[in-house]
Amino acid sequence: MILLNPKHLDRYYPDERSRAIMQKTVAFFEQKGKQKLKADDYDHVWYADLLDFVKREGIFATLLTPAGYGDADARWDTWRNCEFNEILGFYGLPYWYTWQVTILGLGPIWMSQNEDAKRRAAQALREGAIFGFGLSEKEHGADIYASDMLLAPQPDGTYLARGDKYYIGNANHAAMISTFGKFSHNQDYVFFAVDAQHPRFQLMQNVVASQSYVGEYLLDDYPITAADILSSGQDAWDASLNTVNVGKYNLGWASIGICTHAFYEAINHAANRFLYGRAVTDFGHVQQMFTDAYARLVAMKLFALRAADYLRSASASDRRYLLYNPMVKMKVTTQGEEVVNLLWDVIAAKGFERSTYFEMAARDIRALPKLEGTVHVNIALIIKFMPNYFFNPASYPDVPRRDDAAHDDFLFHQGPARGLGKIRFHDYNLVFNRFDLPNVNVFKEQVAVFKEFLARATPSDAQALDTDFLLALGELFAQVVYAQLILENAEIYPMHADLVEQIFDFMVRDVSRYALQLYSKASSTARQMEMALRMVRKPVFDEARYRRVWAEVVGYNGAYEMQP
Repeated sequence: MILLNPKHLDRYYPDERSRAIMQKTVAFFEQKGKQKLKADDYDHVWYADLLDFVKREGIFATLLTPAGYGDADARWDTWRNCEFNEILGFYGLPYWYTWQVTILGLGPIWMSQNEDAKRRAAQALREGAIFGFGLSEKEHGADIYASDMLLAPQPDGTYLARGDKYYIGNANHAAMISTFGKFSHNQDYVFFAVDAQHPRFQLMQNVVASQSYVGEYLLDDYPITAADILSSGQDAWDASLNTVNVGKYNLGWASIGICTHAFYEAINHAANRFLYGRAVTDFGHVQQMFTDAYARLVAMKLFALRAADYLRSASASDRRYLLYNPMVKMKVTTQGEEVVNLLWDVIAAKGFERSTYFEMAARDIRALPKLEGTVHVNIALIIKFMPNYFFNPASYPDVPRRDDAAHDDFLFHQGPARGLGKIRFHDYNLVFNRFDLPNVNVFKEQVAVFKEFLARATPSDAQALDTDFLLALGELFAQVVYAQLILENAEIYPMHADLVEQIFDFMVRDVSRYALQLYSKASSTARQMEMALRMVRKPVFDEARYRRVWAEVVGYNGAYEMQP
């Protein structure tokens, strides 16, 4: 079973410490129970209980301290961090959020050459601290070119920090907030660490109505010494982008966790509710929505797991993760919205009830596509990879399933954040051609037309500057990349052919939808419109296959229910 089930934590763990962390975390939430979980959500209670548990068990210290800076079992291991992401999301987005922001806050520290700051961070983690990432500003958002946070040099060689940061998670309690700004005298970029408890640190407000604290803070002549400066110049710029490269990946896992819990709750409700003398799950449209939601959820997890393999195997000569990571951020999170929408259409008014987990899921699943760069920003990013992806493939050694107990050191030595258009990828046809299934074959035909579109109906110079047109193009490109890694992981885990076919049933339909959107763009030419219509295809329906998959879906009835 690929879906997380807290009653059966059967995922492979390379060591007992990793297994114990996951088991104890699940036990913490199950002992807390759904009623208290929901009550804390209603009342916007700061999750001090979780942070006390994390401190007591040394969890963040084990999971987020690089090898050599903590205990023997401390390492940054993306394999086990993925499941911790998923577990926190499964029980509630605010719990995941404090972990996610700590990851972002630690990024510039572990990427720096400041050994003193690293040792301070490692000690703070041992003491159960959380961290923050001071990048965005109220007037400029994440436009870091325009940062107004300034370090003013002083005669004694120190600096005074002056400026405001906005929408900064953990700003109320972070031991160190990695803050991005500029030197006032030369406008060079700089990352420096501040302490949320310092008297010159002014916490202005929590800008959201949530258990999470997403703060605005003002640095009013906050004193900064060389010991607080993490990086400057190009290194600071690279640290900002490389930290987001690591952090944005986690959003997909939060979506997977939320959707999985929502799926269990929805199937339990529908399968045990009777209307007009029939179980709700006996209605054909309900079966279709559940089957679609399940196939999409399994695909989300297959893709995110495979992307982790490439992230863990990355190097200066293999930077394919820079395509796959934003895909986890934008594609997996938007698919999460699709999954919750489908489930909500089944359970309807039940999804609003205050006693349900689903009520939180329906609200929180919307946040993830909009954090750490919007979907549109990430689609605009991946477009840069499209020419090499389709027309200039390269040979690479096979990347195996990376579930080994290794420290992912390259994440903190990614190098300059440029040259994306030069990155090459292995040929997607290698895995496509290993599958001879009806819907996979229809999808391959759609991809062939899209590649022909790029070669024979190439967007004009004007269209290349038209963001609206490029976003439609990017959605089609994303489908191909999504399919490639799903198929690679369908072999690794492996998935039975019926489920692969059901996944590609919706993949074919989604390509058709995106092709129609491209057709409808104001600037699309006659040739582009003709080729877009050629991508509109109907999936191959197989009644027997569909029934087998539905039996698998409805079999989850009663598989999990949270302790009350």
